[in-house]
Amino acid sequence: MFERIIRFAIEQRWLVMLTVFGMVALGLYNFTRLSIDAVPDITNVQVQINTSAPGYSPLETEQRITYPVETTMAGLPGLAQTRSLSRYGLSQVTVIFRDDTDIHFARQLVNQRIQEAREALPAGVTPTLGPISTGLGEIYMWTVEAEPDARKPDGGRYTLADLREIQDWVVRPQLRTVPGVTDVNTIGGYAKEYLVAPNLERMAAHGLTLADVVTALERNNVNVGAGYIERGGEQYLVRAPGQVGSLEDIREVIVSQAQGQPIRVRDIATCRWAANCAPAPPPRTAGRWCWVPCSC
Repeated sequence: MFERIIRFAIEQRWLVMLTVFGMVALGLYNFTRLSIDAVPDITNVQVQINTSAPGYSPLETEQRITYPVETTMAGLPGLAQTRSLSRYGLSQVTVIFRDDTDIHFARQLVNQRIQEAREALPAGVTPTLGPISTGLGEIYMWTVEAEPDARKPDGGRYTLADLREIQDWVVRPQLRTVPGVTDVNTIGGYAKEYLVAPNLERMAAHGLTLADVVTALERNNVNVGAGYIERGGEQYLVRAPGQVGSLEDIREVIVSQAQGQPIRVRDIATCRWAANCAPAPPPRTAGRWCWVPCSC
């Protein structure tokens, strides 16, 4: 048998050499496309469910959020195990599947069960799925900096609120379109917001409460569509734009009336811009939070 192989290799030496060179070329081509990492990702197939619950103690978080969510996940196809973490204002449930389960299929199953778990959760609490990334995924961190602009007031310097606005509306949307980036999390800076500071003495004089102010602001910050009118083969849309667009719009919102005179927000409160410090993302397992978790 071996003599026949040797004799064939000698007689067809050009064919053998051509085959060897072809195998070498194929190996070099595959080597250039091989994903090589110093630390291979051995993380199992898992889906994380993060639920933010400000003001909840660890015991309340466990009883009212973590336990209902974890119980709802029982019986999923391919489920291996579940583990949970309850901290102050945060619930995290990790659903682990068998290694042969597709991650996208697993997330779809978990998302369907989350819809069922919403009914058992407190009002205002919304669970969200974590990004498709692991603790061994690639991490990239950066800071947003800007040189002073002479066209800006106050010496042309960018404030922390300006840098946060650039991060949220310029940098983040563009980075999320990069292939392989699963999520972009902003840490730090100040987020701009409208601040309505009611004057309690004025409110008491008009017989109003904080609930009345909140209800008035919510009711006057919506766009309403009333259908359309057909005329001459054309459609005229009828709508009532009522979405707040500036501080002046908030000041003019009517809260109530007294003796036929409207009581506006500016009569009982002070409206101005405010900037709150950006909260840090909910903690995950050690060393896994970053600004750009990427999938490997």
